[in-house]
Amino acid sequence: MAQMYFYYSAMNAGKSTTLLQSSFNYQERGMNPVIFTAALDDRYGVGLVSSRIGLQSDAQLFRQDTNLLELIESLHQQEPRHCILVDECQFLSKAQVYQLSEVVDKLGIPVLCYGLRTDFLGELFEGSQYLLAWADKLIELKTICHCGRKANMVIRTDERGKAIAEGDQVAIGGNDKYVSVCRQHYKDALGK
Repeated sequence: MAQMYFYYSAMNAGKSTTLLQSSFNYQERGMNPVIFTAALDDRYGVGLVSSRIGLQSDAQLFRQDTNLLELIESLHQQEPRHCILVDECQFLSKAQVYQLSEVVDKLGIPVLCYGLRTDFLGELFEGSQYLLAWADKLIELKTICHCGRKANMVIRTDERGKAIAEGDQVAIGGNDKYVSVCRQHYKDALGK
């Protein structure tokens, strides 16, 4: 029976690497997965999912107005799809998370979503909020803080490396803008 999975973590935990490995596993068994990624994150190229260790794959793009159920139904009619993999799933809307649940419940296709749980202010992203609420399986991927403890928070930094405590929820970037830390070092960095 198909299920919806939410693989979440702070940055640099290997979410995209894990997604690409899952895609490879399906392909190796003669199955046909589909990878989606957020159109607004084009750091590694448009329509690509890339990991920092050098793996990459082509991907379908989703935008805020993309109806994922309709798109996946169309792709599935052209050629059977055995798994849907979604990178940067924190950028999904509530409606899109619901559409993905319909892919699982009505089309019987497993959906594996990979993304951040919270933003640099410790607030849930919309996509993450509804995946936490509606996914069948929640799996935390772990990374570590510079102190050796589990990193479960993300700090946004300015050009001097100082923590920022305000701004838009979304500012695309990698190690140049964000640092994964434990909760204590998050509080220390923001003076809380």
